[in-house]
Amino acid sequence: MMRIGKIDAAGPLMLAPIAGFTDSPFRHISRRHGAGLTVTELISAEGIVRMNRKTLDLLVFHEGERPIGIQIFGNEPGIMTAAAEAAEALRPDFIDINMGCPARRVCGSGSGAALLLDPRKAFLIVRDIVARVTLPITAKIRIGWNAENLTYREIVKALEDAGISLIFVHGRTRAQQYGGEADWNVISEIAESSSVPVVGNGDIRSHDEALRRMASSGCAAVMIGRGAIGNPWIFSGKAPVLEEVVAQIKEHLDMMIDCHGDRGIVLMRKHMVRYIHEFKGARHARRDLVGASSREEVHGILDSLAHHTD
Repeated sequence: MMRIGKIDAAGPLMLAPIAGFTDSPFRHISRRHGAGLTVTELISAEGIVRMNRKTLDLLVFHEGERPIGIQIFGNEPGIMTAAAEAAEALRPDFIDINMGCPARRVCGSGSGAALLLDPRKAFLIVRDIVARVTLPITAKIRIGWNAENLTYREIVKALEDAGISLIFVHGRTRAQQYGGEADWNVISEIAESSSVPVVGNGDIRSHDEALRRMASSGCAAVMIGRGAIGNPWIFSGKAPVLEEVVAQIKEHLDMMIDCHGDRGIVLMRKHMVRYIHEFKGARHARRDLVGASSREEVHGILDSLAHHTD
């Protein structure tokens, strides 16, 4: 079993952090379906240090989500270290440094994937955090900024020299965003040459594909992001019937309302449409679910879908 420091992952298929999706309810559900570990959505280091209420809310997790990492982003070593120390006090299993987010608002401040252009800064951030925090420190990277700046070799070396415990690699450049294809040849190269465990990420849409990618790449594990949205069964390989999907949606909705209050229904819409998209009659149900504003309305739509699909 793969280890991060002294922590054992619960399995080789892991839930990738996705802003706006991998909140506490979805992390809990994914773990129960077999995800080997979970990671919070990316969290601003500056927001943590400034004690911003919305930022601090993103730090909340529960025991059922373990092993769990808190992922932070920023570009100033001092602030990143202070944020990591604050995160450590919450007792996650590890702390992850985001060096792969392609969003303009993140890269524009020199954070996220922008650190791929500055291996020295990446080194300083990780070195300083490792010196002050006792938890394992990991990093999630991309393979470069664009096709002309494939800096993965320099970044991986910098992270290893700084004392990183594990590297998650998304096989795209920042310029690709989420388009094109992930380059698993590069991921394999990194896995083969790195002195620390490497977890591959990108374009995994089924349980079988995850196992194939792990075997062919030599990665210690694989991380699944978009392929898990609406399909937490991807971690176990089970093919659920509609009744099981409906029951899972209802439970997920309850958890979202408990976690987010009335906003939970709105936040759940993007999950619901993904859960049912492959079932007969889903097109009309998706339209109705997007407009639903109460738990009872959602239940009625789901029960109708299940009845008419029998």
